[in-house]
Amino acid sequence: MLIDFREHPEAADAVSDVCIVGAGAAGITLARRLLDHGHSVCLLESGGLEFEQATQALYDGANVGLEYYDLVDARLRFFGGTTRIWGGRCALLDPIDFEARPWVPYSGWPIGREHLDPYYQSAHEFFELGEFNYENDIWDALGLAAPSFDPERFAYSLWRFDQENERFGPGSCRELMESPNLRVLLHANTVHLQASPDARRVEHVVIKPLRGEARYVRARHFVLATGAIENARLLLASSDVQSGGIGNDNDQVGRYFMEHPNGRIAQVRVERPFELWATMQKRFRSVGPPLAPVLRLSDEVQRSNRALNSAVTFKLQRKPEQGVSLAGKIYPKLKHAMNPNRTGLALNHTYRALRGWIHRNVRETVESVRTRMGVRQLYLIMRAEQSPNPQSRVRLSAQRDALGSLRADLDWQMTDLEKRSARSFVEVFDQELKRTGVGSLEPSRWLDDPTPQWPVDPTVSNHFIAGYHHMGTTRMSENPAQGVVTADCRVHGYDNLFVAGSSVFPTSGWANPTLTLVALAFRLADHLDHRLHGAPVGSEQAKA
Repeated sequence: MLIDFREHPEAADAVSDVCIVGAGAAGITLARRLLDHGHSVCLLESGGLEFEQATQALYDGANVGLEYYDLVDARLRFFGGTTRIWGGRCALLDPIDFEARPWVPYSGWPIGREHLDPYYQSAHEFFELGEFNYENDIWDALGLAAPSFDPERFAYSLWRFDQENERFGPGSCRELMESPNLRVLLHANTVHLQASPDARRVEHVVIKPLRGEARYVRARHFVLATGAIENARLLLASSDVQSGGIGNDNDQVGRYFMEHPNGRIAQVRVERPFELWATMQKRFRSVGPPLAPVLRLSDEVQRSNRALNSAVTFKLQRKPEQGVSLAGKIYPKLKHAMNPNRTGLALNHTYRALRGWIHRNVRETVESVRTRMGVRQLYLIMRAEQSPNPQSRVRLSAQRDALGSLRADLDWQMTDLEKRSARSFVEVFDQELKRTGVGSLEPSRWLDDPTPQWPVDPTVSNHFIAGYHHMGTTRMSENPAQGVVTADCRVHGYDNLFVAGSSVFPTSGWANPTLTLVALAFRLADHLDHRLHGAPVGSEQAKA
């Protein structure tokens, strides 16, 4: 049932099997699966069903590292979370992303891709992405001839696109919200996790409305699902029992924050740029949802060149000195600058639908003409894997928000490995273009800059710094000295506290994180189901 905590504070008092903090993609997926297993769930959401400026302001914070988006604009704080403006890109992490790679410090997951594949399949079905088959040749699926790049040196991965607007919004979750085993508490801001005196369990969480009294929420198990910045913030701020915060005996909470830096790494000098772009364009129609290939270095070349698993797409663009096109100015304003209220969301969805129609029906013709006229040039755009870096981190600020809680500051840092990997891709692909007689590359000048900083360039894409993909900060690890949660997403040292979402990623790969975090939420739900087959709700353990 759906409850406004401001009007019914007593609704916090009932004890559930699982209390989930955060109603975004991870929290909603987890709640669905737990309800399917027959468990009672309390889902706490800071915001309401629609955007509210006062609640969104709780996300404000400072960037104290590399230049980044304003934190108040980098995620959304209402039911459905940032997925309310999500573009629907779904991709699997590649098997190499799970490996401990000697040239990538702090890499390696405590699970392999094979452990996640059954849950990837569940996530794939949930997003209605068609047949779960990534073994067949991509080009056969697209009905196209494959580019003649050396398969020993290059590999292709695939985006599939979720076609439903606001899959995690109220309209798509109405049946979920009507479940008698679910309490969704809106306007319930979680401000504290109360640890037991022995720091082995969470006894309750403290929730507050923007105006009103705090209440306690009790459950047998608790799950944080508020995103990489807020998950770390809550753990660090809950410091009355453990001075450094919950799960932070080894100073790991908040570290290893990762993003997907974007950059134009080279201009492609070929005789027929349109033909190459048309083979690797942004989106293809298929029998199921649209598909899009990306190009990356093969695993073997990554190993030999000690490079990250970054990916590139081909993009026909105006020359950078010509600035951003009108369409390029409109979309980011609709997606990120305009408040995502009903009007803003409706305009965003309308614009996305219009762009989709143009892409399906006239884009190839328009781009072909523009290219022949010299209006468009062909560029390589890299979506980079960021290496795990303990100096890239979320910290507590000295400033407080409207609830009296310490704000989060982001100290985003990269290493030279990201830029070295980009240079490596340019070198290998330039050799390949010359080998095949297709053309050559002109590397972007910023690659010669010795600092780790990537350019902030609005002409690259709508996401001109990075992908708005917040990963790390509560990473999985076998050893508590190297992370925050176990392979089952349980906070090291705690019996009943778990974390969901991309904050548990030890590495980021190139792929958008949503499909993986939903797969991990399915996996966590099954793990909690096994644990919950013990004492019923209302037992002494639940009341502790």
